[in-house]
Amino acid sequence: MSETADTVIRTMLDQTDGDIAAYLEACVHCGECAEACHFYLATQDPKYTPTYKLMPLVKAYKRHKAPLRSVKGMLGLLPAEVSEEELREWESLVYDSCTMCGRCTLVCPMGLDIAGTIRKMREGYSAAGIVPDGLRTARENVVKTGSPMGVTAKALKAQIARQEKETGLEIPLDKQGAEYLALFSSMEVMGYPEVIGAYARIFARAGIDWTISTEAYEATNIGVQIGDGPLARKLVARIVDAARKLGVRHVISPECGHAYGAIRWAGPNMLGETFPFEVIHIIELLDRLRAEGRLEIGEKDARRITLHDPCQIVRRGGLLKEPRRLLDDACADFVEMKGSGVTNLCCGGGGGVSANPRAEELKTQAFSCKKAQLDAIDGLKAVVVPCANCRGVFEDGLDALGGDYEVIGLSELVADTLKD
Repeated sequence: MSETADTVIRTMLDQTDGDIAAYLEACVHCGECAEACHFYLATQDPKYTPTYKLMPLVKAYKRHKAPLRSVKGMLGLLPAEVSEEELREWESLVYDSCTMCGRCTLVCPMGLDIAGTIRKMREGYSAAGIVPDGLRTARENVVKTGSPMGVTAKALKAQIARQEKETGLEIPLDKQGAEYLALFSSMEVMGYPEVIGAYARIFARAGIDWTISTEAYEATNIGVQIGDGPLARKLVARIVDAARKLGVRHVISPECGHAYGAIRWAGPNMLGETFPFEVIHIIELLDRLRAEGRLEIGEKDARRITLHDPCQIVRRGGLLKEPRRLLDDACADFVEMKGSGVTNLCCGGGGGVSANPRAEELKTQAFSCKKAQLDAIDGLKAVVVPCANCRGVFEDGLDALGGDYEVIGLSELVADTLKD
């Protein structure tokens, strides 16, 4: 066995706890997960069956960790050692064709957390340096600047200055004792800076005391996406340290899927501590302000609008009703797409896929499933996409496949419909 293969296998097996072992033992190979996976649905290629993507881990587990392996070994029933060639062959399946959206788990009769198991596999690949070039570059950018896109504090300040000029409102930086600390993704800062202006408009109207930290403004956790546990913990710790330093009571996770899971759910476990602040998603906060009567809506958006449910926010994060209450207030003609809610299809670019240029063609194929959902709605004019990564995938996919739908964020829609 090569040193590279040994590193991958040892790391994967170290990550294989009782839960993962139970999943690997419980799979009945029924194939139901394939019909839930947007990569399989778009291509009809059996190699994109979710459980097939786990094969290197399954083989390593059965050879080195499964019950009765010694007896099976004597009988010649153990699988062969996983080779480096196999691992490299499977690398594109592990990184290109899984967004860790969790839809396969919904239909699995045994309740296997395939997305979580893929993440364990990525830990092994990352430890051996077998990762796509795009994600490797993102990791290097994070180490240098704290941002996977290389967005520096200087670039952030420039975008904030433009939004201050556009909105006529002050956007506070490094404000000691503010109640809320707002995080953003690099995609929002550079691709959709109007989100920052939307926050300023909403918070000014609602009387929210908030700030942005120039030391920890990035919400995206590339460590979680790539499978680099130490880096993931470092990025969470950076946010926690900044929040402590400023003395905030709440940290706002932005319209970004994996950022929410990383800071809200995985973060405390990574650091082994209870945070001294509440983590609240921007959708939760907007819904809370709505319920308190602090967001008075003026003229509703009259267009026919639907909602995309980002996997990590809705299916895996539980924010199902909140965006719909906001849209009911802000839209005169809000309609659901087929299969909406916790069963909604992934956009095709989560889990680091959109940061992986090698996967571009496959990502576009997967997005065709989402486009079909949009095309099925008569008279649709716009789609609200409350995740900056999904938003970019929608725009790229509609550009490649055609589709005259405006793609907008939820925060901007709320800000645009506030009463004058």
